[in-house]
Amino acid sequence: MENSRVVVVDQLMDNYAYLVIDERSGVAGVVDVAEADRVLHAAEREGVRIVAILSTHCHFDHVGGNDELLAALPPGSVQVFGHRADAERIPGITRPLEDGEDFALGAMHGRAIFIPAHTRGHLAYYFAEAGAVFTGDTLFAGGCGRIFEGDAAQMMSSLGRLAGLPDPTLVYCGHEYTRRNLEFAAMLEPSNPALAQRRREVDMLLEQGGRTVPTTVALEKATNPFLRTQSPELRASVREQIPDVGDDAVSVLAATRLLKDNF
Repeated sequence: MENSRVVVVDQLMDNYAYLVIDERSGVAGVVDVAEADRVLHAAEREGVRIVAILSTHCHFDHVGGNDELLAALPPGSVQVFGHRADAERIPGITRPLEDGEDFALGAMHGRAIFIPAHTRGHLAYYFAEAGAVFTGDTLFAGGCGRIFEGDAAQMMSSLGRLAGLPDPTLVYCGHEYTRRNLEFAAMLEPSNPALAQRRREVDMLLEQGGRTVPTTVALEKATNPFLRTQSPELRASVREQIPDVGDDAVSVLAATRLLKDNF
């Protein structure tokens, strides 16, 4: 990541926005603007010029600051990205994207990954050179988003696409939900040593006033229950609470999500 860096910007109660900075050109894109003033202050502090808004999905806590940010910057200087299916729900959108479409951010190359289920038009933004992916409310550290506009099969496919990225890929998600997510995960896999270690690390980070982002693809595959539907211990724990759950991975994921919704 020597030619790029990511700056985390706290938003609202537990949201994150991210400045994705191309060091070569001094420009940045911002992922998921809820509070424009905090984003503007971060950009000024970092000495970068915002040229893009990368909206992962249409929920207000991810796009509610788009219009205010656009109004504060020179007219026509900022592209607004989002999935084509959500074009009418992304404020200020100028560049509707399809799955797999490439785009430029300064000298950086990004790619849109379509990951519906939380919403019908959810995107992740992947920067291979930077080794980073921005997953919004689909893949969290230790969890996944609620299924609002899709189904469990879509969520499994979406999570599978993200889990298929290289293991070292840094995962930047939309919320600081990690501690609670891992409490739930530990209920299902109490014997998972990687999960126990991750919980200790997260507790230490939060007690020191830190953040639990980024995580990595490898770490999520080792600790995230929604990426571990083949785990015998997880399956047994789910079946103990939902005895009629099917044996297929989609049914296990659906049951796991139902348990998390009520956790």
